[in-house]
Formats: sequence, C-alpha cells, structure tokens
Amino acid sequence: MIIGLLSDTHLPNLIRDLDELGPETVEFFKSVDLIFHGGDLTTPRVLDWLEQFAPVVCSTGNNDPIPDPRSEEVQTLEIEGWRIGMIHSLEGQFRPTEQLQAYFPEPVDIMIAGHTHQERLEHREGVTLINSGSITFPHHKELRMGTVGLLELKPGWMKTEIMLLGETQGSPNPCEAMSIEIEMNGAGPQIISQTP
Repeated sequence: MIIGLLSDTHLPNLIRDLDELGPETVEFFKSVDLIFHGGDLTTPRVLDWLEQFAPVVCSTGNNDPIPDPRSEEVQTLEIEGWRIGMIHSLEGQFRPTEQLQAYFPEPVDIMIAGHTHQERLEHREGVTLINSGSITFPHHKELRMGTVGLLELKPGWMKTEIMLLGETQGSPNPCEAMSIEIEMNGAGPQIISQTP
C-alpha cells in the first residue's frame, strides 16, 4: 500500500487546483493508492481535486470552517497491520509518545499531523511521527512548492519519505528531504535505515 501525505494546502484564491503549482504535483499523486490530508484545506475543492487520483482520508484543520463529510477531527485506520492515527495539530509533539497517544481512541504505531508547515519525521518510543510539512506554504513562507510525504506499508515493514516537490521560480524550496525505514520484529519496531 502506497499512501501520499500532504497537509496545510491553505489553497489561496490565486490558484484553483494544486496542479497549478507545477506538473510534479500530478505526477506524485498519480503514483499512490490512498491519500491522507492532514488538514487546513481551507476549501473542499482540494479534496475534490485529490479524489481524481485515489481515495482521500482527511483531518479537519483549524482553518477548515466549512464542515465536509470526508473530514473528521481525528482519523484512525489499520492498514497492512499498522495502526495509524491522524490529527491536524499534535500539540506538544515533543512530549513522550505515551502522552500523545491520548489524542487517539486507541494506541497507534504511526502518528500523522500537520499544522506547523515544518516537515518532521522521527521514530521514538515505538512510534513513528510524521509531519509532511506544507505543500504550498512551506515553513510559513509565501506561496511556493513545498513538501509531500510517501508512506509505504507492508505487513511488518514500512518506509516513509518526506519529499521536496520541486522549486518555484524565484522562490526556492526551503525544506529538507528525509526518510526512515522500519521493520517489526519480536522486540517491536526497529529502524533499518534513516536519512539524514
């Protein structure tokens, strides 16, 4: 299962759909089986556009005042044996993961969030924490190409990448690519490889 991750589109009036950022956006979403949006769409049009590529699961962000039946504040799923929880804002994200589990109705192996516009990927205390950053306003800078995430899952194995979509002419991408590969064994999840 290949899952595309994005968050904080904050789709401005300047553009109608994400493909106006550049062809990299379409190419990325054409390669996935499922899409997780971490919230702050600002318009349901984003979900409409994403659904042409794959089914979408979305968390409601603090800038999503219009209710949409495709979005819930907290999402939990089990895919390929991995328990995944997604919420827009993982407040206190540097607290022990045991405390962060309280955001979800049941313990999860993978926590996905957005809100900060800052890409983040780490594995600690048996949990992988993923923030794919912002696809349109990375690091809270003006409109430009930012980051997306790719989560590959198999029973007992996962790989997550934070990827730079590209560069916007005159506005360089300020983000950093990163990846982590995890394998489940008798002692629980273990890191196989990590960059940087």
